[in-house]
Amino acid sequence: MTKRLSVAPSARRLTTSLRDIGYSFESAVADIVDNSIAAGATNVDIQIDFDGRDSTVLIIDNGDGMNDERIDEAMRFGSRRSYKDQELGRYGLGLKTASLSQCRRLEVISRSERAPLQARVLDLDFIQDIDDWVTLDHSDEQEAQELSALLKGEPGTIILWKKLDRLLPVKSPESGWARRRIEGLGPKLNDYLSMVFHRFLGGEAYAKVAICVNGKKLEPWDPFVRDEESTQMLDVDEFEVEHGEQSDTVTLKRYLLPQRSDFSSREAFEAASGIDKWNKQQGLYIYRADRLVQWGGWSKIRTIDEHTKLARASLDFNTRLDDAFNINVAKMRVSLPSQLRKMLSRPVNELCIAADAAYRRENAKKAKTEEFPADTASSFGGSDSGEAIGLALRTAAARTGNFEALNAISKLLKDEMPELAKHLGFD
Repeated sequence: MTKRLSVAPSARRLTTSLRDIGYSFESAVADIVDNSIAAGATNVDIQIDFDGRDSTVLIIDNGDGMNDERIDEAMRFGSRRSYKDQELGRYGLGLKTASLSQCRRLEVISRSERAPLQARVLDLDFIQDIDDWVTLDHSDEQEAQELSALLKGEPGTIILWKKLDRLLPVKSPESGWARRRIEGLGPKLNDYLSMVFHRFLGGEAYAKVAICVNGKKLEPWDPFVRDEESTQMLDVDEFEVEHGEQSDTVTLKRYLLPQRSDFSSREAFEAASGIDKWNKQQGLYIYRADRLVQWGGWSKIRTIDEHTKLARASLDFNTRLDDAFNINVAKMRVSLPSQLRKMLSRPVNELCIAADAAYRRENAKKAKTEEFPADTASSFGGSDSGEAIGLALRTAAARTGNFEALNAISKLLKDEMPELAKHLGFD
């Protein structure tokens, strides 16, 4: 008989490695909010409190809560639980890896309907000492009982981060700089969660959730500013993607945002720029089960460009296609399947051509005769007709798959007939 040997990993070493899986503070909190939504929560309250080395991050939800069996499974690295379609969890790691990426001590307090209060603690310092995969049952501890008052006697879960070694400076956790750093986390988190969960905040997703950060209720940030009258939505496209035995439909919705002068107000224009500002916010917004997992850029379909900064598109896929999109543990990055990237090339290029044309029209308004002297424009049939011809050529090239050929023609014209190239919008 073949002898079997246990090769369980070192808890001390692996927990240390898992801290560097790639979370930012904002994405770590978002992963916890995923769990709250999966638990049926309608309210999530996040509190960031500076108290020197005793600073904490507290996340409270009114979801279903957990009994003793469920909370023990939730604290397991690589939970054995299965995930349903459209459920935001995937690997059974998020609670632990997200939390420990920011702190050394994770406390979970939960109450489910008709079940006693449960509290568990995962402390890296303790694991370092014993080198074993253990959690501590603190259900009868006074602190857990006191914190449970935040649940107001109803089902729900409290996540408490302590020993914030990744957020506080090790040498001066009591300093003014440390205070400013902790207090600065709130505004950044507001913007991030407002974007990532905007469908849930706005009631567009399969569940509606209210999120508060330090007492401030978040409003959804719509990347496509659909409340602006001048926003244009192009045709909706659907693509069938196959991966192994799984197949499902992926939906693309394309939007051309208004020019600055067409926004309802300057404040609305500035708000629409997003957390990474206009140029970096252009591109694909990829949603998994209504949750935004990646945004900005064109996923290797094309490069970002100043002329196309007002082009944005949503791409929706179901959890059944997780393997096809190769979603990572932190749910911050996906890879487009190669078959899908090819199918997206035409509609993405069409959107960018339209954005480029709109950009040039806006610039032409600002300096008509300065950029196109009357004699030059008339010799080629007028500036408006030139832009129309250029746009038609780009569209035709995109639809026929001859975009590279058009680029070669454009380069030749710019070299040998610069005035004509400029007139057609090829500059």
